[in-house]
Parts: sequence; C-alpha cells; structure tokens
Amino acid sequence: MITKNSYQYIVKRFFDILLSLFILIITSPLLLIISYLIFLDSPGEIIFKQTRLGKGQSKFTIYKFRSMYSRKNEDIDQYNEPVLTSSKDKRITKIGGFIRSTSIDELPQVFNILKGDMSFVGPRPVLIEQLDAIPKKFFNRFEVLPGLSGLAQVNGRRGLDWIKQLQLDSNYSNNFNFLMDLVIVLKTIPIVLTSNKIYGSSKKNWRFYRDIEK
Repeated sequence: MITKNSYQYIVKRFFDILLSLFILIITSPLLLIISYLIFLDSPGEIIFKQTRLGKGQSKFTIYKFRSMYSRKNEDIDQYNEPVLTSSKDKRITKIGGFIRSTSIDELPQVFNILKGDMSFVGPRPVLIEQLDAIPKKFFNRFEVLPGLSGLAQVNGRRGLDWIKQLQLDSNYSNNFNFLMDLVIVLKTIPIVLTSNKIYGSSKKNWRFYRDIEK
C-alpha cells in the first residue's frame, strides 16, 4: 500500500518531473512567441518574479509571464494594492489581458515544478504578506508543495471567499491522493479553456481578512 509520504515524495514527484518536461517540450514555440510579444508590448522584464511561501513556509521565487506594466516589487504595497477585478484594469498590458484570460501567464511555473518548488496539484503558493490573513488552523496547507492548480481552483477559483479557499487547501492537505490529483487535473482543463473566474472581488480578497482572529 502506498502511503501519503511515499506518494508525495516518489510517485507524485516522478509525474511532476515527467509532465513538466513534456509540457516544456511541446510548448517551447509558444513560450518563445509569448516572450517576444511581451517584449514588443511594453518595456520591462519578460518574466515576472516574486517571492512566495511554499512547503513548510519556505520562501521561493515564482515565475510568471509579466502581464502588467513593469513595477519593482519593492514599490508595490501588497496590503493596499487594489484587487484586479477585470482585464480592463489599467495596470494590465494589452498582451497581459490575453495571457491572463488563457492562463498562459502561469506557464513559466512549470520551471518551478521541475525545480521542486511546486507541484502540478496543491494549494496555490501565497505571498509573504498573506500569511497575516491565514488562521493557524489552516497552516496544514503548508505541509504539501504548492500547486499550479488545486481544490480551490476547480471549485470556484477567485470567485471563492478567501476563507473558503483556505478550507479547501486544508482539506486537500489532509486527504490528497492520486485519484484526487487526477480529478483536479481533469477539472482544471475546461476551467482554463473557458477563462472561468480569473478575477476576484475585493470583499472576498485576503486583504479583507487580515484582522481575523488567528
């Protein structure tokens, strides 16, 4: 019988490496085209890099295609940053609206998966600042690798209340297995293809819950 640990560290990691290599090979032309379009669209780095919290609350650098006009991370006040509620937000570039709606902006995270920072399935990696808005009863979400998609993403995505997202993350951490991961992967595909709920609401955002009782 496969235990949770052996599944997480051996079986799941094997599939993460195999699938990430396959995706990088078949999407390499797309990666080059998108990189060039971002370069033409607006000045700044092609790849957006940001510090996130992974398994065990360890810090790592997440990679995304830049979809917004370039700003230095140190110039962004995450606690007061307005929530993105539409592709018409003035911070989003022309190509940025497209790559966000198709989730192409997330493709560089396949490199994070290959490195072992992330997995294809797991709770989404959070900002350092978001730790203030996570009650300790949900800290078990940090017992697994963060993922490209997870239970929260296939059950409402950014349309969910922040606490509901955390509940689903916690549920995944407690109960993950091969079948659950497979179902999440299969459910993710139509969600990505339909651009479903990629933008959220300020009243459901993590910033709204910073002062909740821990």
